[in-house]
Amino acid sequence: MKIMKTLVLGTTLLASVSLTSFAALAKDVTVGVSWSNFQEERWKTDEAAIKQILDKAGAKYISADAQGSPSKQLTDVESLISKGANVLLILAMDSEAILPAVKKAGDEGIPVIAYDRLIESPNVLYITFDNVGVGRMMAKAILAAKPAGNYAFIKGDKGDPNANFLFSGITEVLKPAMDAGKIKNVGESYTDGWKPDNAQKNMEQILTKNNNKVDAVVAENDGMAGGVVAALAAQGMAGSVPVSGQDGDHAAINRIALGTQTVSIWKDSRDLGHVSAQAALDLAAGKKMTDIQMVKPFTGGAKGVKVNGILLTPLAVTKDNLNVIVDKGWITKAEVCAGVKPEMTPFCK
Repeated sequence: MKIMKTLVLGTTLLASVSLTSFAALAKDVTVGVSWSNFQEERWKTDEAAIKQILDKAGAKYISADAQGSPSKQLTDVESLISKGANVLLILAMDSEAILPAVKKAGDEGIPVIAYDRLIESPNVLYITFDNVGVGRMMAKAILAAKPAGNYAFIKGDKGDPNANFLFSGITEVLKPAMDAGKIKNVGESYTDGWKPDNAQKNMEQILTKNNNKVDAVVAENDGMAGGVVAALAAQGMAGSVPVSGQDGDHAAINRIALGTQTVSIWKDSRDLGHVSAQAALDLAAGKKMTDIQMVKPFTGGAKGVKVNGILLTPLAVTKDNLNVIVDKGWITKAEVCAGVKPEMTPFCK
């Protein structure tokens, strides 16, 4: 068994993720993290948060970047196991393709945390934000900005369950207006790898198909929202078409201040990293998944597999509450307001 059962760990995990509760020592624990595509801005923030908790506990951090390749991720996980990982955090590139690696870890007694993206296996602990709720929040913000008209939907990678969780929340909110004929779906597309350039191409195709008659765009994350805004800008439409996103990317928050993006659902990935790292330490100490604070049953994947999960609560960021994420130290006012005329956004005065 790889689980280290002799460690003395802190037992209190506060919802506020206060670091003072993490006073444990875990010098014999190695936490392996398999990143799907570490090139995205937000994962660096997640990594720093994970390391912060592990360093405080004295645990070792090792990682690998699959660079968007499901097959490489399988090899990466095997490598992390061979390097002595006692517990694994896996940000799956493809939730189905990663299952053999999860089984291998389970066979060797290594606990697995599905980090931010669902892996449908009862042997994993799923830690994320409420992604259906994120979809609802995006849709509500865009609906408030544009109650009627032609809507386009730029969804995430088809192999990532989060893309469908988000779209489920989006359609739940918009369905009444769609049924009433107020909103028309004029184009939707999955986006390979959640990549901004692919999102830009998808948006360009939707604009061409509809002779630029698109009134609102629900994009499922901030990187893709950047690609959408680029496509709109090329047609002189940036700023006049509401666009959603999520993650609180710095560039997206600046776009909100500039008026080219309407909302970003901020999932403070520092909280996600902190909670996941502490859960990894708990699991390495032999704690059962069901005994970890905030864990509840979760069923919502395509196969309906019941897993144990922790779902954190996000925040919708618009022009009206930019001060919140600045006050929390996520981004500076200078970064928010770069290139913004004071009359555009009151916060930047």
